[in-house]
Amino acid sequence: MDTQVLIVGAGPVGLTLANDLGRRGVRCILLEQKDAPQFLPKMERCNARTMEIYRRIGIAQKIRDAGFPRDAPMDVFIVTSLVDPPLLHLPYPSVAQAQADIAACRDASMPIEPYQLISQYTLEPLLKSVAEGIASVDVRYATEFISCTQDGNGVSARVKTRDGATAELTAQYLVGCDGGASAVRRQLGIKLSGEANLLQLRQALYLCDDLFDRIPVGKGRHYHVADAHNSFLIVQDSTRHFTLHSVVDSDEDMKTMFEQVVALPVKYEMLHVGQWKQNLLLADSYARNRIFLAGDAVHLVIPTGGLGMNSGVGDAIDLSWKLAATLQGWSGPGLLASYEIERRQIGARNVAASRFASRGRRAWRAAWNPNIRERTPAGTETRANLSRIADVEQRKSNEMIGAELGYRYAGSPIIWPEQGEAPETDIMTYVPTTWPGARLPHVWLDDGSALHDSIGDGYTLLRLAATQTDTGTLNRAFASYGAPFTVLDIPGQRPRDIYGHDLLLLRPDLHVVWRGNRLPDDPAKLAALATGH
Repeated sequence: MDTQVLIVGAGPVGLTLANDLGRRGVRCILLEQKDAPQFLPKMERCNARTMEIYRRIGIAQKIRDAGFPRDAPMDVFIVTSLVDPPLLHLPYPSVAQAQADIAACRDASMPIEPYQLISQYTLEPLLKSVAEGIASVDVRYATEFISCTQDGNGVSARVKTRDGATAELTAQYLVGCDGGASAVRRQLGIKLSGEANLLQLRQALYLCDDLFDRIPVGKGRHYHVADAHNSFLIVQDSTRHFTLHSVVDSDEDMKTMFEQVVALPVKYEMLHVGQWKQNLLLADSYARNRIFLAGDAVHLVIPTGGLGMNSGVGDAIDLSWKLAATLQGWSGPGLLASYEIERRQIGARNVAASRFASRGRRAWRAAWNPNIRERTPAGTETRANLSRIADVEQRKSNEMIGAELGYRYAGSPIIWPEQGEAPETDIMTYVPTTWPGARLPHVWLDDGSALHDSIGDGYTLLRLAATQTDTGTLNRAFASYGAPFTVLDIPGQRPRDIYGHDLLLLRPDLHVVWRGNRLPDDPAKLAALATGH
């Protein structure tokens, strides 16, 4: 084999997968048909869960240093232009304020890391540079995936190199992270189902050095424009670049739209114009034997709520530790099989959340009337009505913390099936829970450290509040498979009160496998389930 894992596509999802596999010692080749990361506008926010994942990988601070200034507000506005009084102003904390709020939080209701605005054209080169510094990761740009075959032993991929020559690469597994038009997915014959081409917009990228400091309505990150064109302006991480989305007839119209929205005399340069379609699509399957799919290759959402790239990072992390476990020889067959079971349900959940948020945005846009800028009683009524609706509906795009942190892997073969009724999950609110399948809530320990930071990359049994449970049988059961396992004693009553149980078994991605006040009667059965045996 040329490598253990062949990854197709070096967007944020493929790069995240390569970085996490690399730090776990897995050999991988990352293929990207572009010559280099491109300066094009795409995603622009890592949500809280993604930043927790990047903290685990060890690169969260690098991302913050490269991104939106930590003191800049993340406010969202609905406007008729940047010079008119805003119709609605939704304030959201800067990263600095969010970090201060998290530091003061003691009830596990907040993540360990807040969001971070960082443009994809900044994030991709950063992730690429990290991957290139890992000995087991081979990053190959200007290399196009053509086709692949697989058998019981591995995968063979045909690729085209920079000079136009074709070559064959072999690997034990292949992962397609190659976007909505995924060549890997098409090769497998897997279809996307759902709602396609709901709306077609143009998106332009502008350089405007002094606009951010001059915006009369106030500094923020999103400016939704109440107009007939579904326009919205996004501040990029440098605060010197902006993207505008709008439904117009030509690329040249995007200059006119920018000038109308800004409504200030500014010097600017339009760097790029492209078109994109709103889709709500989910792949019928996430895998075929030794070939897996992740990111936009399996789920396409409307970017309301920022669930696209962030969902893909979740895919990458779920798949990464399972591939590493399989290649290291300690997993059972159920481990890799659980990837599709776990992540496809989250893909469906996030497509539904995106639909929910986009319907909210359409609801307030439907209140638009051509008289909205008139200084007449009718114009005043239009503005007031749109603002009233938007104050409810626009929040659906900006406050989906439950979708970010509150997802749970239900019905997974590697999660202990706890008896009773599982707690309800809600995309708009996050309620901490240790119900099996959920992400472990973040708590601060008495010494000021974060519990998450004390947990290693294998399985961990938390013993809370000086519990003296004998774990020898469970230790031996994990050891019989060669699976990494650690017992971690957590002092203090507050973590025990929050988590609600004396014992919690966690898997490498910090999702809860099992919880209880004493070990099951057959601890070996728990170890077998957790490792996919």
